[in-house]
Amino acid sequence: MKLRNVALGALGTAGLIGAANRLLGRRADDLDSPLDGETGTYRWRGFDVAYAEAGDPDDPDICLFHGINASGSSHEFRGIFDALAEEYHVIAPDLPGFGRSDRPPLLYSGSLYTTFVGDFLDDMTEDATVIATSLAGAYTAVAAADADIEELILVCPDATTFEGQRPLVRSLVRTPLLGTALYNIATCKPAIRYFNADHGYHDEANVTDELVDYQWATAHQPGARFAPASFFGGFLDLDADLGDVLADLDVPVTLVWGRQATVSPLDDGETLAKRANARLLVFDESDVQPHVEHADQFVRRVVRDEEPGGATSIEIEVPGEGDPVETEE
Repeated sequence: MKLRNVALGALGTAGLIGAANRLLGRRADDLDSPLDGETGTYRWRGFDVAYAEAGDPDDPDICLFHGINASGSSHEFRGIFDALAEEYHVIAPDLPGFGRSDRPPLLYSGSLYTTFVGDFLDDMTEDATVIATSLAGAYTAVAAADADIEELILVCPDATTFEGQRPLVRSLVRTPLLGTALYNIATCKPAIRYFNADHGYHDEANVTDELVDYQWATAHQPGARFAPASFFGGFLDLDADLGDVLADLDVPVTLVWGRQATVSPLDDGETLAKRANARLLVFDESDVQPHVEHADQFVRRVVRDEEPGGATSIEIEVPGEGDPVETEE
């Protein structure tokens, strides 16, 4: 009798979990493009990869690769996309497995994304300036060895977000019932709001309802958990020394950091800039997304190379090879 009760309880729990998962899945509407301009599809290795583009096609190309997290998408470039289109032909894809792109149940990997970045740049751009954030910055740095690009602008890039790989974590999140439930808990709106406020934005006022709603919607599209499952398991990291990779590139590299960054602290940026002999721009009152928190200043100072101005204080740090970082106010 006890065994029967346990079995019935387990079945009941499974039924409730399944019903909750189905309810959450039904509530997520189809995603609209978060960026102005034309939308298109890039066919790559069986994926339909969604992208937005704007600006004069005769202007220089600039390509934007968003960061990796459970709710990652080109939405993070909403503040700079239109301004860049005034002077560039700008194109911003949603990486495979994210945003409005296809999300098949693959075992996603860092090498897959590195290959995608290289192929996308070769097929869709010519001598582009590239802006990439977090892990996508590492993918772009590795792909840049073989791609024709004009300049790299990397925002808090990092090749490693987790220590080691955890196959059990990836497998658990991929499971239809329990994995979906755990994923739904990790990507509920309160969790999204917490993670943004805790280590995404310096100013919590930037964590708006619109931001949380869009990130929740993109995190609950069909197949949304498969790429994040690989991310949580550490399989989207790269086995590469980012300092060595950047030092070997024959293109200008600009690193952009928020002074209050926590997940990728400024000390990491200074060390990386010295090793790569790269230009480092630091935004005050910013965490890991200065291009979001201070979009206007980011375009003026980082892309257009105008003098600092506005409410946001910017430090310019230019390391010489083998020399300590010098700061100019």
